[in-house]
Amino acid sequence: MLIAPRIRSNICINAHPMGCEAQVQAQIRYVNSRGPIAGPKRVLVVGASNGYGLAARIVSAFGSASATIGLGFEKPATANRTATAGWYNNRAFRKEAEKAGLAAWNLNGDAFSLQTKSDVVQMVKEKLNRIDFLVYSIAAPRRIDPETGQIYSSVIKPIGQSFTARTVDFLTGEIGTITADAATEEEIRQTVKVMGGEDWFMWVDKLRAEDLLAPGFLTVAFSYIGSDYTRALYRDGSIGAAKKDLEKKAEEINQILSPINGKALISVNKALITRASAVIPAVPLYIALLYRVMKDKDLHEGCIEQMVRLYSDHLFSGKPLALDKNGRIRIDDYEMREDVQRTVSDLWERIDGDDIREIADIKGLRAEFLRHHGFGMPGVDYSREIDPGDL
Repeated sequence: MLIAPRIRSNICINAHPMGCEAQVQAQIRYVNSRGPIAGPKRVLVVGASNGYGLAARIVSAFGSASATIGLGFEKPATANRTATAGWYNNRAFRKEAEKAGLAAWNLNGDAFSLQTKSDVVQMVKEKLNRIDFLVYSIAAPRRIDPETGQIYSSVIKPIGQSFTARTVDFLTGEIGTITADAATEEEIRQTVKVMGGEDWFMWVDKLRAEDLLAPGFLTVAFSYIGSDYTRALYRDGSIGAAKKDLEKKAEEINQILSPINGKALISVNKALITRASAVIPAVPLYIALLYRVMKDKDLHEGCIEQMVRLYSDHLFSGKPLALDKNGRIRIDDYEMREDVQRTVSDLWERIDGDDIREIADIKGLRAEFLRHHGFGMPGVDYSREIDPGDL
């Protein structure tokens, strides 16, 4: 079949196998161009299929020659439907790792389930013996509680009062206004259950109980703070409550890791248009402006550039960790620079709708979103009919 992007409400519901392979290869080339990183050798990535998780796995393997296990929850292709982008990404990663002589294993399953955790434990025992580094990179709409079977759903809503702001449809460039009602206490609780730190803690505790953590073990999870324009809906909203819980859980994880001199860290990352962030109201407009400003200042980074900097400048630099007052690594430092945020603010106030393509990087935003699904990659013949099961 011919595969073209199918998008509904800023969600791309298909993917291109050869395009996904090409974007994985492009990330690998970038990592190889940056030279070796003295990182860990046995790595587990929970949420390895897309975005920051995929980039972290690529940096671990191709930057540090690590043996990696990558967990994702993806759907394979059928006769008339493509696989998810993450399915193709994971297969492409393993293909490239094997070509490079790097040990790599993929596991497909729900990260929240006890069965998946048991499956990963067994794989670690068989393949790695112990692990040095765990990357936790999960963004999910719902979670089934492994103890009770209750289903929790996350929402993207403000807390305390409704929120109204401008947003942009980055596929059409049309400016609109979005209003989100305040989250209820139950919605906040459920969002924290899905997107907070409970599952991260469970992963570390399970691996610790099975004696699978090497001395000096390190784990990192990703968070985001952002600007004043997204604060009410993001950092001060329901998702922000979950991120604060994630950061609090790092303290609890550090307590159980102290006997092996282990450490849990939070990395606050830059705003990027990913499969997760594309559906957060108001965020695409902010990111479109941010991309324009950061590209003009030669500061723009994608997932792979962010992860290379996280590894080489922070986690495995050999230098004392540079942390903020809350004990977090800040690789959103370029985004939050005063001059960057001031320029974004000036542009936000200038937008009237007609000049959006001139002021904001709508084209770049759209292109990056499509690349996450394997579309728009140089060198890929999108006019060629292919089997969606290819790769």
